[in-house]
Amino acid sequence: MRRRLAGISLLGVLALTAAACGSGGGSGGSTPPANGPVTITMWTRAATQTQSERLVAAYNSSHKNQVKLTVIPTDNYQPRIAAAAGAKQLPDVFAADVIFVPNYTSQGLFMDVSERVAALPYKDSLAPSHMKLGTLDGRQYTLPHTLDLSVWFWNKDLYAKAGLDPEKGPKTLKEFAEQATTIQDKLGKDGKVHGTFFGGNCGGCYVFTFWPSVWAAGAQVMNAEGTTSLNDQPAMTDVFKVYHDLYAKKATGPTAKEEQGPTWTGFFPKGEIGVMPMPSTTLGLMPKDMKIGVTPIAGPDGGESTFVGGDSVGISATSKNPDAAWEFLSWTVSDDAQVEVMAKNKDVLARTDLASNKYSSEDPRVVLINSLVAKGQTPFALRFGQTFNDPQGPWLRLAREAVFGDAAKVPQLNTEITKSLQQ
Repeated sequence: MRRRLAGISLLGVLALTAAACGSGGGSGGSTPPANGPVTITMWTRAATQTQSERLVAAYNSSHKNQVKLTVIPTDNYQPRIAAAAGAKQLPDVFAADVIFVPNYTSQGLFMDVSERVAALPYKDSLAPSHMKLGTLDGRQYTLPHTLDLSVWFWNKDLYAKAGLDPEKGPKTLKEFAEQATTIQDKLGKDGKVHGTFFGGNCGGCYVFTFWPSVWAAGAQVMNAEGTTSLNDQPAMTDVFKVYHDLYAKKATGPTAKEEQGPTWTGFFPKGEIGVMPMPSTTLGLMPKDMKIGVTPIAGPDGGESTFVGGDSVGISATSKNPDAAWEFLSWTVSDDAQVEVMAKNKDVLARTDLASNKYSSEDPRVVLINSLVAKGQTPFALRFGQTFNDPQGPWLRLAREAVFGDAAKVPQLNTEITKSLQQ
């Protein structure tokens, strides 16, 4: 979740190249089909390498057209896109962190595929939050590519040892805190086991794991335009207080305050944490003998939601092979790709109508995760990276004061967040 936007330099390049790239025009179908098989180029960031490689391999083995995939280090990805856009050398297809898709659509880097999407029989089942962020002025530019959701994991063995029911995870944030505290009190005396854990010095970690509790309570963290912060309102401050109290009780592990992101998911698989928010994609990476429960993130008194992260994918506005590119993209969200490639490997599906399938039905936890795609949210803000992910940005300062410091500073810091969003 440690996403970074390359700031003004990136957006400046994109703005300069917008006219050159254009909007792609209509459905992008004006280019005559090429004679014979076509090889299209695709870029993706390393964070989604595994899923992208699986999809490309399956497509290439079953289609005459082919896809040549290039995987770029995640931290270098956005500068690389900016440079390619400036040189008019974008690949035919490129994926992007869904949070930053609005930046690309607003600068005209993706081709308009509205009519093509409308013709898909399952168009209404495509991940709604990804589709929303890929829409600009009523036109559609991207499809969901990979999804990663925030959920609560609990360690059933630790629950049993602490006298908790191992089959009953938390249904509210208050229950989450109570169960984490019980784990800490009963099992934490040796310093090896802790009630919970989170990335306390990581802006992206906070938004991924704390904001769903606000949404579950029926509230928002920003206005719809992504220009005004609501992180000083009771829904958010109530969530902060729960984690503040857990930290004060020493139930969060000794390094939570310093955790900057790279290792925040590494403690749960070691059997050291009772219950904590985790990325859904880590479920398949857990030790095979570990008994893990999965439940939606809830608000203080109930409800459920999730941060729908991951990547969206679109055809570049300068692609010379839009028909071949669309053949590949539409195939990636087909029944065959979603079930036989994604579901088979326990990945979250891009379609809500396939949440329960022959593979996911083998594990109720996977069905639950898939079902949350329809209930979760992906926040929209053109200045998301600078405001919320940048370690020097105003959001991290607010979150750290609310959890570890002086909550009285939150209103002023929230004003700084709004100023950043409006720059």
